[in-house]
Amino acid sequence: MRRIFTFCYVFFICFSAAGYAEVNVVVNGLKGQLKDNVDVYLSGISQHEDANSLRLHAFIQENISQALEALGYYHASVSFQTEDKQLSVFVTQGEPTRILRAEIQISGEAGLDEDFIRLREQSQIKAGAILNHAHYEKFKSDIRNLALKKGYFNGKFTQSRIEVRPDKYQANIILDFDSGIRYHFGQIIISGSQIDDQKVLSLQPFQSGDPYQISGMGEFNQNLSDTDWFGSIAITPDLSKLKESRELPVHVVLTPASRNQVETGLGYSTDVGIQGSLKWVKPWLNESGHSFSSKMSLSGPEQVVIAGYKIPLQDVLHQYYQIQYGLKKVDNLDTKSIESNLSLERHWHLDNGWNRTIFIRYLIENYEQGVLDDVGQFVLPGITFTRTRTRGTRLFTWGDKETLTIEYGNQHALSETDLLRIQGSTSWIRTYLEDHRFLARIDGGVNLVDEFRQVSPSLRFFAGGDNSIRGYDYDSVSPVDSSGALTGARYLATASLEYQYQLTGNWWLALFYDYGDAFNKTPDWKRGTGVGIRWVSPVGPVRLDFAWGLDNQPGDEFRLHFTLGPDL
Repeated sequence: MRRIFTFCYVFFICFSAAGYAEVNVVVNGLKGQLKDNVDVYLSGISQHEDANSLRLHAFIQENISQALEALGYYHASVSFQTEDKQLSVFVTQGEPTRILRAEIQISGEAGLDEDFIRLREQSQIKAGAILNHAHYEKFKSDIRNLALKKGYFNGKFTQSRIEVRPDKYQANIILDFDSGIRYHFGQIIISGSQIDDQKVLSLQPFQSGDPYQISGMGEFNQNLSDTDWFGSIAITPDLSKLKESRELPVHVVLTPASRNQVETGLGYSTDVGIQGSLKWVKPWLNESGHSFSSKMSLSGPEQVVIAGYKIPLQDVLHQYYQIQYGLKKVDNLDTKSIESNLSLERHWHLDNGWNRTIFIRYLIENYEQGVLDDVGQFVLPGITFTRTRTRGTRLFTWGDKETLTIEYGNQHALSETDLLRIQGSTSWIRTYLEDHRFLARIDGGVNLVDEFRQVSPSLRFFAGGDNSIRGYDYDSVSPVDSSGALTGARYLATASLEYQYQLTGNWWLALFYDYGDAFNKTPDWKRGTGVGIRWVSPVGPVRLDFAWGLDNQPGDEFRLHFTLGPDL
């Protein structure tokens, strides 16, 4: 019997709905926030309703009243007009209810806290303002959140109410928040760490006895994460001690990162073709936090192996020593070489965002280049400054990158000849009106040397390619020797300007112009220009450029350039 009744009820509902045409409800007389809120409240109206239904009219009137009362309008009037399938709703919002008195009291130690004073001053709850229930609830939530962020863990509202007198278009708001005391950081208790406790504690941005601040906890967590020593990090205050002391112990629970981490990669660019890479990292070797990293990169013209040993100092994140060895084999155009580099480096990460590195490197290079066939040796002390700033994730919307390296070799200190080598670059990205993106790059270098013939190929300058002067082959812009072979240059000066326009979604159109030369005495400037397509793929920006080398050999002007990776 129950099944028969249920079937008949469902049949009746479906038959009734089928008998009604879809009703289109149009609300008139409201705009802005009032209309938006009413639309939200009416979003649940069924399309299969009778436009003349009293039940529908009552539902609409009730929801419009609730939507407007939430924004302080208690005297709205609603009328209806039906025409065919459309139900027109005419709303007169009436006079708003305004706040007569706003009594906001913050007692306890937060009463003198500048952040709470500022929060109260910036509140939208003020005498004379239109009553808005959402503003009231948000202000209460802001007080609670600020109390938790700053360690007022016993804070509570002793009074919180709205007194509304619709007949007088007035409302009173009474809020009284008692913060109690502000707790402080107590003893740091570390567990699970494989690194010496003093190294871990050196990363904390606060000291025991400092007033509690949740941002300090977040910064501590980030500092620990940036070391790459740990697989998981949990930092929590011990709230079970609230009744015992103002100073709360802080528990730092750590688990070691994997001792061996391997990463592989595969890429392609028209400069070097298919390129594979293998990276092996040991993020920690001992309790002092020493680490080892190595990387192998293989492509047709270049094969590189680099290994480094890092020794953090007392300021773990900002200062460290590094011993690094690199072996590079090059077989490109007219240069064949095997380059061996051993360097000792001292690194500083400065407060202004710059990274400074003082180093000394020992270079041995066995090479054939044009008519030259030699082994070069240099001991080069030097200094490098670098800085990178970016905004955006897969596609940088703003950024700049600067690099400057100065190194010196002396023939009386195991170098082939006296050499002062300076190399620098700067790049910018700027985005305007979201759809328009500009990129600019300048690269320069100089070898101040008397016997340039004795300078190894890796210390000379070449131009041309995907990230230099497009429209020319990789490293093909260079002076030549008596045999016509490319030799590399004393000086380098290149510049690039690119404009990008967003076509749709992750697709961009690019127009570019490149200019520069690698030269020994007088530059013979080379120009490259063209158009390109940019795709912001899940693994990073993909660039495809159709470039013309305007000063290339006749019949050899066009080049296709393809790269994968960020612009900086």
